[in-house]
Amino acid sequence: MKTLVLATGLCALVAGGAGAQTAYPTLELLATGTTILGETIHYPATGPARVTASIVTIMPGAETVLHQHGTPMFALIQQGELTVDYGSHGTRDFKAGDSFVEAMAVTHRGLNRGTVPVKILTVSMGAEGASNVVLDVKK
Repeated sequence: MKTLVLATGLCALVAGGAGAQTAYPTLELLATGTTILGETIHYPATGPARVTASIVTIMPGAETVLHQHGTPMFALIQQGELTVDYGSHGTRDFKAGDSFVEAMAVTHRGLNRGTVPVKILTVSMGAEGASNVVLDVKK
């Protein structure tokens, strides 16, 4: 009888653990220490941490201004297809579901060559006093 009770208890414990694993499945989107161009990610030390999450929309045929990122920025393409022009580093194409940490010290611009708006979830991991986006001002 003790064996039956112990076996029943172990089955319940194993089943309970399996249920917990399926109750909230997790899909890892990205785990990296570098940007899309291989730059080592570094965090600003200008002040207290400040995380900024945004949805960026780029309309069909539109493009962003030339810019860099002063803080690490995670990007998840939610809709559409995006081409990013990194100048001498070439171009990269991204589609819905793609995620990456954007280049920081390389000037770039995003282009929507498609027929639907591109929607990008961006999360900048910055600090007070740090600029998440730095416009490239040509002289």
